[in-house]
Amino acid sequence: MTTQQILEAARSAKGALALASNAARNTALLGMADALCEAQNQAAILAANAEDMAAAKGHISDVMLDRLALTKQRIEAMAQGIREVAALPDPVGKVLRRVERPNGLVIEKTAVPMGVIAIIYESRPNVTSDAAALAIKSGNACILRCGKEAWRSAHAIVTALRQGLRKAGLPETAVCLIEDTTHASANALMTAVGYVDLLIPRGGAGLIRACVENAKVPCIQTGTGICHVYVDDTADLNKALDIIENAKASRPSVCNAEEVCLVHSAIAAEFLPRLAQRLGPDRAARGLHPVELRLDARAAALIPGTPAGPKDFDTEFLDYILAIKVVDSVEDAIGHIAEHSTGHSEAILTQTQAHADLFTAAVDSAAVYVNCSTRFTDGGEFGLGCEMGISTQKLHARGPMGLEELCSYKYVIHGNGQIR
Repeated sequence: MTTQQILEAARSAKGALALASNAARNTALLGMADALCEAQNQAAILAANAEDMAAAKGHISDVMLDRLALTKQRIEAMAQGIREVAALPDPVGKVLRRVERPNGLVIEKTAVPMGVIAIIYESRPNVTSDAAALAIKSGNACILRCGKEAWRSAHAIVTALRQGLRKAGLPETAVCLIEDTTHASANALMTAVGYVDLLIPRGGAGLIRACVENAKVPCIQTGTGICHVYVDDTADLNKALDIIENAKASRPSVCNAEEVCLVHSAIAAEFLPRLAQRLGPDRAARGLHPVELRLDARAAALIPGTPAGPKDFDTEFLDYILAIKVVDSVEDAIGHIAEHSTGHSEAILTQTQAHADLFTAAVDSAAVYVNCSTRFTDGGEFGLGCEMGISTQKLHARGPMGLEELCSYKYVIHGNGQIR
């Protein structure tokens, strides 16, 4: 199908989704999850993914290959994510606010589906099932446009998901995959006025910037994640080592991974050598990928590493690289974050409550942590099931976008003959 035909098909499906009961939508979701777990479908998905992986090797980094790779366990985790979404409360029809006026009118602010949600994403096949599940649960049709690296995998996943939709009696075109992976299809979605009610880009800074700058349909700015962890002078240093290794190295290719570590000067001489040992030789000894350290001048005076370049504190590395800067106070850390952050996730490690309070009040990001890893900025970890993306803007949605953020609202007014 052409992109225009897909737009028309999704628009035709949105009415059925908006009117479907919660029970019908849940039946479809459980059928979608079961379809992913059927042996024949799993074999098709894994075969398609093997083709994607073979084509991508040598063209994208190892950490990006990890994002692209599927296994039987990852597919089953995708299915479990769909089941968890099905178990969540129905967001559609929820009365957000009820007012009874002196004239007897009853005014209800009521959640309703957006309509058609388009998602442009890159090389993470699991986004395909996450996005479809959230769209169906919230009564929306969805149009998925993945990068060419993941298209075979996404097509096999959508083929399975549509089986669940058909068995539940819902239109299979409620979940559509764009077949054209050139820039033309992305541009078509950005300008699909009258067809797309909300556009959500998920990917690198270039993709998100292109969507925000060129979209003629409503667009959510999701986050590139230049995430910071600030180690205060009263931090528990043993916990800090665990948190920083987790935030940086547990999965460096995701947007909630730490990219910058700020360290208070009062503890830098003690803490930085321990951090360098933990992220370098200790990881290598455990057979893990060591982390390259990009150091400002003050950090470089204390530990070996690569001198930080002018862009290193403004780069989402998505790799085993960590920029480190020494600061003199919590206020200095807040100032650095204000200048360099993308508004995604930041953490303070401290045992001083006043510093924690100042940090959480002053740092203007979607998620602000005290004494824990930035890796928790995730729909599942926040109890949202899975998420459609991490919004770093302030209007409509901010942070992990779950079911409620995929709904708009209307006012339903009940009267008994009132006139004005």
